[in-house]
Amino acid sequence: MSGQPDAANAASAVLTIDLAALSRNWRKLRDRVWPAECAAVVKANAYGLGIDQVVPALAQAGCRSFFVAHVSEGILARAALGPGTRSFRIFVLNGLQAGALSWRDYVEHGLIPVLGSTGELQDWAACASGNRDRLPAALHIDTGMNRLGFSRVGDAQWLAANLPKLAENLRIELLMSHFIAAEEPENPFNARQIAEFATIMALLPGMPASLANSSGIFLPQRPFHRLVRPGYALYGGNPIPDQPNPMEAVVQLHARIQQVRQVNRGATAGYGAAWTAQRGSRLATLGVGYADGFPRGAGHLDARPGGARALVLGQPCKIVGRVSMDLMVIDVTDVPESIVVPGQVVELIGPNIGIDALGSQSGTFGYEILTSLGQRYHRAYLNG
Repeated sequence: MSGQPDAANAASAVLTIDLAALSRNWRKLRDRVWPAECAAVVKANAYGLGIDQVVPALAQAGCRSFFVAHVSEGILARAALGPGTRSFRIFVLNGLQAGALSWRDYVEHGLIPVLGSTGELQDWAACASGNRDRLPAALHIDTGMNRLGFSRVGDAQWLAANLPKLAENLRIELLMSHFIAAEEPENPFNARQIAEFATIMALLPGMPASLANSSGIFLPQRPFHRLVRPGYALYGGNPIPDQPNPMEAVVQLHARIQQVRQVNRGATAGYGAAWTAQRGSRLATLGVGYADGFPRGAGHLDARPGGARALVLGQPCKIVGRVSMDLMVIDVTDVPESIVVPGQVVELIGPNIGIDALGSQSGTFGYEILTSLGQRYHRAYLNG
C-alpha cells in the first residue's frame, strides 16, 4: 500500500472495489441467460459499493435496466447515468411509497414504479390519466414471500378483468415475482413458485415477465423469462452456496496494525473479557470496528466455537474478543515478530477471505457484510 494517497493513509482502512470484475460478473450472467435481458439490482447504494460508481460501470458494460428499492435511490441512479439516458430503465421495487415524493418525481426522473396492490395501480392510473404520455409501470405478484405484491392468483384474476380499463394510459413494462429460496435448488418452493408464476402469466398474456434473482439464474429449471434481476452475484457473492463460487470477487478490505502487545496466559481481550489467552500471546490492534460495518460477532470467544480470521502476509490470525466500535484485536502469536509491526497491512476481506466466508464465520451473511461497508474507509475504485 505504499504510494497510496494521503487520504488512504489517514483512513481506518482501504476498501478496494474492482469495477472491472463487477462488469465481468454482469457479462457472465448476461451470457448465461441470453436471449433474456440481464438487468442489475443496485439498491442499498449498489449493495454498499457506491451507486454513483457502479451504475455507470454496468451501463458501460451493456446493462440497460436497473432496480432500486426507493425513489431516492432511483433519483441517484438516474443522476449517475447522466443526461440523455432515458432509454435506460430504472424500476423502483417498493412502488409508490407511502409519504414519498409526488408522482411527478417519478416522471421527472424517468422512474418506473413496481406496483403491488390494487390501490397503487388505481393511484398510478389516475396520475397517468392527466399526463400527456402513457406512464410506465411494472406489476409485482406475490407468490409466497408475503412482503409486497398483489396476492397470488386471486389478484391476478382481478388484474385480468380490470387492467384493460385501468391501464389505458399506462405502459406495463414488466410482470414480476420473487423467489423465496432459490439458493436451495432442491427446495420445493422453487417448483411451486415457477408453476404459480406460469399460471399468472397465462392470466395476463403478452406481458414481459421476470422471476429470477441471482440464485434463480442458476436453478436447473432456467426460469429466465424476458428479464433476470441479479444483485448479490454481481458484487461477488456466491449465488450457489455449498458449491464453488462462479463469480469474481469485487471487494477487498485492508487495514493497518496500530499497536502490538505481549500478554501472558490467562489475559483477556475486548469488552466482557470474552476471550482468554491460552498461552503467552502477541495481540495486534486494528483501527476497524462495528462502526465501520465490520460484524461485531466476528471475534473468537471462549463461550462459543468459530469466529473469523484476518491475514497477515498470508498467515491466518484469529480475530479475538468482541469487535468494538472502532477497533478489533487479532492474535498474531504465530506470525514472525519482525513482520508484525505498526503499519503492517492486514487483509480483512480479499482473495483469501470472501464475503460469504466472513459472513458465516461472524454469525451473519455476505449480504449484510456488503451493505454495511462503512463510510470511514478510503474507497479505491479500480478500472473506474
